[in-house]
Amino acid sequence: MNNNNTPKNGNIVAIVAMFFLFAMIAFVTNLAAPLGTIWKGSYSWAGMVGNFMNFFAYLIMGIPAGNLLTKIGYKKTSLWAMSIGALGIAIQYLSSKVGNATPVFEVSGSPVMLNFVIYLIGAFICGFCVCMLNTVVNPMLNSLGGGGNKGNQLMQLGGSLNSLSATLTPLLVGVMIGAVTPHTSMTNVIPLLMIAFAVFAVAFVIISFVNIPEPALTKGVKKNKDKHSPWNFRHTVLGVIGIFFYVGVEVGIPGVLIFYLSDSSISGITENAAAVAGAVAAVYWLLMLVGRLLSSVISGKVSSRSQLIVVSSLAILLVLLAIFWPSDSFISMPAYSVEDGFSMANVPMSALFLVLCGLCTSIMWGGIFNLAVEGLGKYTAKASGIFMMMVVGGGVMPLIQESIATNIGYLASYWLVIAMFAYILYYALIGSKNVNTDIPVDEDNLKNDVENAL
Repeated sequence: MNNNNTPKNGNIVAIVAMFFLFAMIAFVTNLAAPLGTIWKGSYSWAGMVGNFMNFFAYLIMGIPAGNLLTKIGYKKTSLWAMSIGALGIAIQYLSSKVGNATPVFEVSGSPVMLNFVIYLIGAFICGFCVCMLNTVVNPMLNSLGGGGNKGNQLMQLGGSLNSLSATLTPLLVGVMIGAVTPHTSMTNVIPLLMIAFAVFAVAFVIISFVNIPEPALTKGVKKNKDKHSPWNFRHTVLGVIGIFFYVGVEVGIPGVLIFYLSDSSISGITENAAAVAGAVAAVYWLLMLVGRLLSSVISGKVSSRSQLIVVSSLAILLVLLAIFWPSDSFISMPAYSVEDGFSMANVPMSALFLVLCGLCTSIMWGGIFNLAVEGLGKYTAKASGIFMMMVVGGGVMPLIQESIATNIGYLASYWLVIAMFAYILYYALIGSKNVNTDIPVDEDNLKNDVENAL
């Protein structure tokens, strides 16, 4: 039997490990959209395709990742994820070494080269990695926090480190790319890919030595087949849809913003447009960090539902301001370039309103997940896999938004974002109520399992 100090110490180490994995998720995920500016120069339709491939992997891996938790546990799942992520980065690196003179197929009469196809394969494999990591991190932090407001509080703290990593990634990519020219290619970001590969290797070693609780592990335990599943809970099903839309807005807002600001003919930014765009997008992720830190302070007292109502309402207002604000109105925002270092650049006022949405989106993931798994008990691990499937929304919805932006206009595409925020507001107001409390979930047994594991 463990002594009184062991559970507490093990708890802290496990939390720190989960925080580290949260940062890894953002690092890998946020490579895709900035790298899209490289490929968009070669293929006008390709800006969000790499991002789509990254998130499409969630649709395939979501349920298997949830099943892995119960078969091999949190630790082995995360180690497998790290190995797969390193492979994905290596393949993306390979795309920088393959010439662009080998056509593979055609899109609208234009040849698509082998190097782009290899890059997409690498992005797809990285998607498997982040899906598996997300499946580990979210239920683990929620369990370590004891569920409810405290579980949400712990998830927001982990999300803060996620946001810090997300802040640095587009900034680094923007700095390495600088101004997008016909000669810009994946070779410009080789140093960053090398860093990513090294981080995965270090993370693998660290997690190998960390003792992670395994409350979901059922290896060797005979289980009776349940007549219920997470799909029988209305608030969970509606929360799954909410996650789909949320990841769509989280990725779509800064992703399309980068394309908007990088397009000098539209944004009015004439020097180092890609670097400026990357820096402005980094502010969005930085504000997500600020929002999550603030939420972690108040989440012990303010419910997830109340927070979600406020931020989704404010987000709708901010996007409306971005759409309708005069296009000739500019404001100074931080930028960075290799030549000038940190400086202030004039960007459209609409960019500021969109960046401020980071304060709102910051707490949505934790809030929706927390509300959607409330009262699920033994069904939580399976629900986590379902949620991971729906993260594919981060690939589907930005791709749709980019198509709207290309055909109608960048700012007009944000009407799609408003519609998704409106659904999240509906979920917070009405859809998050558990109306299936008659379904037995064996919460007491699950709680004992978690406590014994710790």
